[in-house]
Amino acid sequence: MTTSRRKFVRNTAMTAAATWAGAWSLNASSYRRILGANDRVRVGVVGYSDRFRYAHLPSFMQHCKDLNFEIVGVSDLWKLRREEGVAFLKSKFNTPITGYRNNDELYSTKLVDAVFISTPDFQHALHTVEAVHAGCDVYCEKPFAETMEDARLALKTVKASDRVIQIGSQRRSGKNYIAAERYIKSGKFGAINMVELNWNVNQPGRWRRPALVAKCKQEDLDWKRFLLNRPYVNFDPRKYLEYRLFWPYSSGQPGQWMSHQIDTVHWYSGFNHPRSVIANGGIYNWNDGRTNWDTTTAVFDYGPSDGKGGFQVVFSSRMGNGDEITTEIYYSQGGELNLNTNKISPRGGLTAAFAKEMDMKPFLLPEEDLVDSSAKIEVSAMAGGDEYTSAHVRNWMECIRSRRQTNAPVEVGYYHSIANIMVNASVHTGQKATFDERTQEVMVGGKPFKY
Repeated sequence: MTTSRRKFVRNTAMTAAATWAGAWSLNASSYRRILGANDRVRVGVVGYSDRFRYAHLPSFMQHCKDLNFEIVGVSDLWKLRREEGVAFLKSKFNTPITGYRNNDELYSTKLVDAVFISTPDFQHALHTVEAVHAGCDVYCEKPFAETMEDARLALKTVKASDRVIQIGSQRRSGKNYIAAERYIKSGKFGAINMVELNWNVNQPGRWRRPALVAKCKQEDLDWKRFLLNRPYVNFDPRKYLEYRLFWPYSSGQPGQWMSHQIDTVHWYSGFNHPRSVIANGGIYNWNDGRTNWDTTTAVFDYGPSDGKGGFQVVFSSRMGNGDEITTEIYYSQGGELNLNTNKISPRGGLTAAFAKEMDMKPFLLPEEDLVDSSAKIEVSAMAGGDEYTSAHVRNWMECIRSRRQTNAPVEVGYYHSIANIMVNASVHTGQKATFDERTQEVMVGGKPFKY
């Protein structure tokens, strides 16, 4: 990228961030009353996406009657999706559903108390800012942010409010993941010294929507509003509908998949972000015009800031071979905790024979199930109505009632965004990325990473 281009992009982002920050003032009048126990909670849908239709909605429908929630409106920039959303939700609930051309229209009605946000990746943080300023509680899909500017603005906005935020990291509501966290933090597992993560698929059409792209016309949507604070480019229906393939609208594999798995590392270890990240990969399988890699390997270094101790995490993802059965294995000197099998085992642990050589005690974990063997295992973030998403949506709904913190509050999204952006920084520069605690910036070559 040329120097002039970098300056243009940086200045555009800074100006946009300032605009978003100053668009509203945070004060008590910005937020509506606390809902009473018998009040019906009115929910809006921000982005009528497949994720909403096949995961959020089935989960919501399992709990809405019990907790007295209803969906009242859909905001979507594209006329086709908006009309489909209204018709589909009316058929499900047999109640009036209003379609809105954009979020300003939705919030101006003051008829929603909470929203599901499942818009393109780069919009999540700023759409959370909008919702909070409108006084709404938020269920926001991951990745939370694709730039540190957006991440910091959203974190600051949420922390200055009293809104209930649930980041869509549904592993945090999974019984087996909760059991793993308790086991590791009990001390029985020993210190984590390595984590292996992967997420592989062999789906030529993954994130491709050719039939839908053919239907997408600029006159039926608001392209400038779609771009938000990204630099202006001419209308491209592929970037609108296949945004996961194109930077700066998505980071692709890191934001979509790694953000789920790296969050468990933060959760279990207590570290909020890596010390450093180096990534390698490329477009090896699908030369279809995409700019985001289809094959990625990222190596993370976690530990105290003094550089002493810690552990390594390796994330890999390929889109030319795989069955989408994810791998998440935690290792200690005593063995492994395997979230594929939900088992703890002494595999690879320190045996008596090798311990004796160094006058050490053997350390072998017991053979143990994390949860009942019938417990389900999450294999796809798009698994509609899966038990993790159902539990996660219910947790959010219950916290709206109680005003307690959710299983995945805003900090969860902020921290996985740091890891995500560090990977992206390494992807785009070919250099090691680090994080500056003082400035809260991802650094490459001694300078903040800017796309």
